[in-house]
Amino acid sequence: MASASGSGAPAAAEALRRRRILSSRLYLDDAPSSGSKAPVVYSAAYDISFNGMEKQHPFDSSKWGRVRSFLEDAGLLQSDRIVEPLEASEDDLLVVHPGSYLNSLKSSEKVARIVEVPAVALLPNLLVQQKLLYPFRKQVGGSVLSAKLALEKGWAINIGGGFHHCSAQEGGGFCAYADISLCIHFAFVCLNISRVMIIDLDAHQGNGHEKDFGSEGRVYTLDIYNSGIYPFDHVAKKYIDQKVELDVAKSRFQPQLIVYNAGTDILDGDPLGRLKVSPEGVAIRDEKIFRFAKDQNIPLLMLTSGGYMESSARVIADSIINLSKKNLIDIGTRCIEVE
Repeated sequence: MASASGSGAPAAAEALRRRRILSSRLYLDDAPSSGSKAPVVYSAAYDISFNGMEKQHPFDSSKWGRVRSFLEDAGLLQSDRIVEPLEASEDDLLVVHPGSYLNSLKSSEKVARIVEVPAVALLPNLLVQQKLLYPFRKQVGGSVLSAKLALEKGWAINIGGGFHHCSAQEGGGFCAYADISLCIHFAFVCLNISRVMIIDLDAHQGNGHEKDFGSEGRVYTLDIYNSGIYPFDHVAKKYIDQKVELDVAKSRFQPQLIVYNAGTDILDGDPLGRLKVSPEGVAIRDEKIFRFAKDQNIPLLMLTSGGYMESSARVIADSIINLSKKNLIDIGTRCIEVE
C-alpha cells in the first residue's frame, strides 16, 4: 500500500497528489473561519433515500439528518450556523484512490457488494451515483473540511463520515470512499502538520485506514474494536500502534491532529457491533476523548461512523449536547443569546 501512504510513492505520483490537493475547493477558502459558523459540518444531502431500498441494509441511512434535527430542537445549533461541505470531486478522490477503483464504482454490481445490498446491482448506475454515492461524496467533503476547521477552532464535528473500511484500493462494509485517509492527506499538505493520530472507537476494526497508513510514520493508530465481528482483517491488524491508553500514545507520538472515529455501533443491542455499551457510556467515552484532546491542546475532528439502530441518532446528539454542557466544545449559542 505504499502508493496510498505517500512515504514510498514515486516522486512524480506524490507531486501529482500535492497538485490535486492544492487545487481542490474542499477547504472552502471563502467561508468565514471564525465568524458566525460553528465547526459542525453537515448537509441535508448526507441522508440516503431511494424508494425504500436503503432499508435493506441495517444502517440507519437517515441518521445524520436526525442528529442535526435533535441538536436544533435542543437549541444548541441553528441551521444557519452549520457549515455545508462541497461534494468531493473525482480529482479530490484521486488524491487517494486510483482511477481504476473509481471506474469500478461505475458498476452497480460493484457498489452493491460494497454496501452489502444485493438489489443495488439491478439499478442503473446513474441512479446509484445520484442516490447513494453522491451522499457519500458529500460526507467525504465534510470529513476533509473538518480537519481545517479543527485546526482553526480546536475541534470540529462532521455529522457523517468515518468510512473506515474503505482503503485506497478497495471499499467494503458500507464504505465506498476512504474519507479518513483523504482528510489526513489534505491536512499534511495544507495545514502544516506532520503527525496525525487516529482514534478509532467504532465497534469494527478500521482496516481501511490501517492499510493506507500501515507504513506511514506520520500516522499513529489507536483502535479498540470487537475482534469477533467483521472485517477479520489480520493483515491490517498488524498496523495498529496502540490498543489502549491515550496518555501512552500521546507521550510516544505527540500528535498535531486527532481524527476520532466515534461509531455508536458499540451500543447495547446493535445488531452488528454486538457490544453492550449504554447511551451514557457513549457520552462518557466521547467526553474522555474530547477532554484528552483539550487538556493536551490537540485539535480534534470527530466523525460519526457506524451505528445500526434508530436510537443511534439520539445518542450522538445527546453526547454532543453533553460535550457542550461540559465546556469541551463551544458552539457559541450562549453569545448569541446574550446579544
